[in-house]
Amino acid sequence: MSLKAVVAGLLALSASLGAGAAAVTVAVTDRDGKPLPSAVVAVYVQGARSVAAAGTVTEIAQRRRQFDPQLTVIQTGTAVSFPNFDTVRHHVYSFSAIQKFEIKLYAGVPSQPLVFDKPGVATLGCNIHDRMTAYVAVVGTPYFARSDAAGQAVFELPAGEHLLRAWHPALGETGAWVEQRLRVGTAAAHGAVSLPLGASWT
Repeated sequence: MSLKAVVAGLLALSASLGAGAAAVTVAVTDRDGKPLPSAVVAVYVQGARSVAAAGTVTEIAQRRRQFDPQLTVIQTGTAVSFPNFDTVRHHVYSFSAIQKFEIKLYAGVPSQPLVFDKPGVATLGCNIHDRMTAYVAVVGTPYFARSDAAGQAVFELPAGEHLLRAWHPALGETGAWVEQRLRVGTAAAHGAVSLPLGASWT
């Protein structure tokens, strides 16, 4: 990402936060109350920018015949580069509704990153190595996070009532996002969301 894009993103974030921003920790659990790591949590704030700043780029690499990372969360409009650091060539593809593409047998770094301009989930695969899979979750908000090992996602959010949406790879590409309202004041707060996954989700 260019310095100009970073500065623009920070300015936009500062403007959207304004006065009264609060630290909010969202606990993500399965239906049995067990913490869910690697869940996607996105908070939609009225007036916040839905599309990433121009020039925003992230990377999904291929290392040891795996995608790295296997779950990537990005804002709509973000470009993704797919460098191949393996000594074998890969054939990366997605047949998902939000982004259909193929990067045929290649080594090194493709010449152009791929822009994900629609919200939703894309499943990635490799035509050469069937065990290689990954997900890209695309959200129309700058407020997003992956839950950590304790199932927690941390945000700095402006005061108000917002929409929280959560999803986990174990739900699959077409699994429904759980939605609920999230009310934020001016002091640090906690929220919680439960996803419809049982003991077999691991």
